[in-house]
Amino acid sequence: MSILQLKPPIPVVTPKGDGYAHVLIDYGAEFNLLWVVFLDDSGECWTYDNSQIRAQKNVTMGRTFVSMHKGVPLAPKDEAVAR
Repeated sequence: MSILQLKPPIPVVTPKGDGYAHVLIDYGAEFNLLWVVFLDDSGECWTYDNSQIRAQKNVTMGRTFVSMHKGVPLAPKDEAVAR
């Protein structure tokens, strides 16, 4: 098993919204990578499988949109409920 602290953190899109990946966990060849992400909106810490996250849009790097994995749809951000 390998654990890598990402310096600087990587901005990512997760099923729960945008956040920054701070740690990458690799259990070896038979397992997917795990990304430890702190969410922008709530500050919550979640661990996501490699197939569940995408890099955020970065026009400078030529990444003008974020494609979604067909098997793992990314949930939209929670919208405020009108009262």
